[in-house]
Formats: sequence, C-alpha cells, structure tokens
Amino acid sequence: MSDNHVKFHVFTDERFVDLNLYQFGYEKCESMHSYGPYARNHYLFHYVISGKGTLYANDKEYHITGGHGFLIEPQEITSYFADADDPWEYAWIEFDGLRVRESLQLAGIGAHQPIYTPINRQEGILLLNEIMYIVDNGSTRPMSLIGHAFLFLDQLISSSSHQVPRSGKRLSDFYMKEALSFIEQNYQRDISIEDIANFCGLNRSYFGKIFRKTMGKTPQEFLLSYRMAKAAQLLKETSLSISVISHTVSYQNPLHFSRAFKNIYGCSPRQYRQK
Repeated sequence: MSDNHVKFHVFTDERFVDLNLYQFGYEKCESMHSYGPYARNHYLFHYVISGKGTLYANDKEYHITGGHGFLIEPQEITSYFADADDPWEYAWIEFDGLRVRESLQLAGIGAHQPIYTPINRQEGILLLNEIMYIVDNGSTRPMSLIGHAFLFLDQLISSSSHQVPRSGKRLSDFYMKEALSFIEQNYQRDISIEDIANFCGLNRSYFGKIFRKTMGKTPQEFLLSYRMAKAAQLLKETSLSISVISHTVSYQNPLHFSRAFKNIYGCSPRQYRQK
C-alpha cells in the first residue's frame, strides 16, 4: 500500500462541530505490535488492509482480517495487537461531532457490534480510499479534509453489511435541531439546561433523556464541549485575552473557565495558545 511503514497526522482545527477530525494515519505493523489497554476521547476507526489481528473490547475477543475494520467508542477501554505470523496493515481515523453518533447507528456499528464488514470487497476499497485520501493529504486545506471525512462517514454507512435502514423523520430529530439551534445562538449567555428544554417545549427530564439518546452526551456535557470548542477557536485565531474569552463563552470567573477548559483539552488556555 505504501513505501512508508508509518504515517501519522494530527488535525488541530477546532472550528468544525458537526464532524471533526483529531488524528489519522497508516501503519504496517510488526509482529505482535500492540496498543492498550487504553480509552480514547473520541471515536476511532481502523480499516485493516491486509494481515490479521485481535481486538479486546467489552470483555470479548474479536479476530479481524484484511478487508474488515473495527470501531472504538469514546471512553471504551480496549486493547488490540497484530498477529504473530501475519501482522496487520491498517489505516485509522479518529473523529467526533454532532452527526457522528447517528451516522454510526445507521452503519450498525458501535460498542455492541464493533466490527465493520463491507457488503462486498469493492465497497470496502471505496471506504479505504476515503481514509487514505485524508491520510495522504494531511497538510492540505482543513475544509477539504472535513469534506472527505463526511464522504468517509457516508461510505461507512452505505457499505456496511450491518447498516440500518433510514427511518422517516422522528420527532426527537426536530427537538434536537431546535436545541442545537438554541445553543448555537445563546452559548455566550448564562443559559441552563432548563432554558434549552423550555425552548423546545419539553420538561427537563424528558429532554435530557432524548438528548443523550440522540447525541450520545448529556445536555450538560454537550454544552460544556461546545463552549470549550468555541474558546479553543478564539485562542487560536484571535489575540483576545483569556479573561475576555472566558466572558465570551459565559464564564464570569476566568479561573473556573480555565479549569473547565483543562478538563476538556488537558491543558490550560494559556498553554493551549502557546502550543
């Protein structure tokens, strides 16, 4: 597949909310090369090009061969290693965003069914092509890479042998659209989860239930992540002080903002800007 045994890129643009990339790469592994036990912060998908390997997830063991793939969900503790005699060669992509959970549900893969099996070999190759475009063009324009990330998700859905038929519009989809619109327009204000639920015309308990089911996060977790993503964008693209950015994402106390930011990004706002 490549003369290089390893390719690796980190995507650092935080502007994209519906779908974003975090890191991606390619590796031709050595015998018994292993990774884990480890928990990721985002979704991680591997496409196995050739060879064999084993995934340990949810107290189960999965044997995976070329032409298949596997998905690791956020905070899921997993381990995987290459076969001793026929080590795998794979490409991977780490991603997350508002539209990801629904897409993976349509593809029929997740913690309950982490193995991707294409409906035929050609469809699997088309999926690999989208991943390798991203891997081979890691330094190109961010918008172009995000466009191919959407194509990757679309191909993942259409090529999966476990795909779930699309249903008609659900009422919960309408509520989520309303909730996301409200958050996008009001995240700079001191809004509460009850404010969002009231805007949607729902009681807080029911709103929280359908939000988590649809988005994979609680409303509180999502609102925090959204605000911190906006803050990260301001830290990178402007010279605004941390105090001003803190107020911009509704934190009146810069110290509280710094703590919240570090919980998401693993470093202080000042360190993030310096990097």
